[in-house]
Amino acid sequence: MWNERYAQPGFLFGTEPARFLVEHANYLKAGQKALAVADGEGRNSIYLAKKGLEVTAFDSSNIALEKAKKLAADHNVEVNYQLSGVEDWDWQNPEPENAYDLVVAIFIQFAGPQFRDVIFANMKKAIKPGGVLLLHGYTPKQITYGTGGPPFVENMYTEEILQDGFADMEILELKAYERQVDEGRGHSGMSALIDLVARKR
Repeated sequence: MWNERYAQPGFLFGTEPARFLVEHANYLKAGQKALAVADGEGRNSIYLAKKGLEVTAFDSSNIALEKAKKLAADHNVEVNYQLSGVEDWDWQNPEPENAYDLVVAIFIQFAGPQFRDVIFANMKKAIKPGGVLLLHGYTPKQITYGTGGPPFVENMYTEEILQDGFADMEILELKAYERQVDEGRGHSGMSALIDLVARKR
C-alpha cells in the first residue's frame, strides 16, 4: 500500500518538516543521535540532520526511501536510511539499547491498540536515560475531518492513551488541539492533533 502511495509524482507529505517538529526545535541539539520512526520520504529526518544531529531513519517503503535519499543529497546532509517496518526494526541492534538521545515519531498511526503498545515500548527502549521522545499524531476527532491519517478511530491517540502509555517517563508536554495543516496532499486541511514530549527517567 505505501509503495503505491509513494509511487505517485511528487512528495505525498511535502518536503518541509512537520510544523510540530519545527515548533519543538529547542529539543534538537547538534551532535545528538536521533531515530526517525517510519520516516517516509525524509522530510523530518532531513530537518534533524540539517540541525546537526546524527540521524538514523527507517521506513517500510523502498520507493519512499529512494526519494528521501535524493532529497537528503539535494540538501547536502547525510541520513542513515534503512528499509524496515516498525515490526521488523531491531530496536537494539545495530544500535544498542538506549542508544538515542531523541526518538521522533510523527503520524505513525497505522497501528491498532495492541501493536501500538508494542511500538510505544520499543521506542522507550531505544531512548537513552535523559533522552526525549517527540510524538505527534491525530485524536479521534480527526475521523470527522478526514484530512489525513487512517479511517480507524481505534488507531488515534487521546491524552489518556498517551498519559498511560508513557506514565513511566517524565511528560514535559501533552496537549490536544485543532488547526489547519498543509503538509502535502497527504495531510491537508483542518485537523485534530495531539503532541507528546516525554523524557526518559
